Amino acid sequence: MTETEDAPGWDAIDAALAQLYPDVEPRHVGYFPPRGFQGAGLQGCSAYPADRHWHYITYGLSELYQLAPEADPEWSGWGFELTCRTVRGTETEPPEWPFAILNQLAKHVNTNDVLLEPGHRIDLRQPITGHPHLPDAPPSELTVYALTLDPQLGCIQTPNGKVTFLQAVGVSSREKTRMLETSTAAVLTDLAESNPLYITDPHRQG
Repeated sequence: MTETEDAPGWDAIDAALAQLYPDVEPRHVGYFPPRGFQGAGLQGCSAYPADRHWHYITYGLSELYQLAPEADPEWSGWGFELTCRTVRGTETEPPEWPFAILNQLAKHVNTNDVLLEPGHRIDLRQPITGHPHLPDAPPSELTVYALTLDPQLGCIQTPNGKVTFLQAVGVSSREKTRMLETSTAAVLTDLAESNPLYITDPHRQG
């Protein structure tokens, strides 16, 4: 965000996070190329230290700045931002790989005009961490992201319209097969019995 440009959408996301994480300073990263560039990804992503996990939240799939006259006033931008929760150990800084992966997912949305919703799946056909291409990415048997409503952030109303927070949950190809046989929600409900916040553990065997 620039200091000279109004960003009511950005401010609304910040306000929602301030309620969830009062007085907590996140790690924030910015991305290039800037907004408006063909196929660009995110404007930014923040990672908050939460209870036994890192909580990543994107900025840039919704409309962060002043709404264009032709924009849909009901939904802000694509109408969603992405989130992800990854296990947290003794490290003091969040892993870098989720920042890169979430930006790649955003580029996929922007380049292919993909409207994501709860229940959708994104099959990477490789480790969800980006291993071995990203420096700090661990190997993983999880190869698919299933999307669900973030259990804490949900959906908010901003000056630019509604924004749903879609959480990307790492699952295995076997779990994807079960989702095809039943539904994404049914499998995630089973996972939630022991993992209600849908924290992704790359070392989990699905």
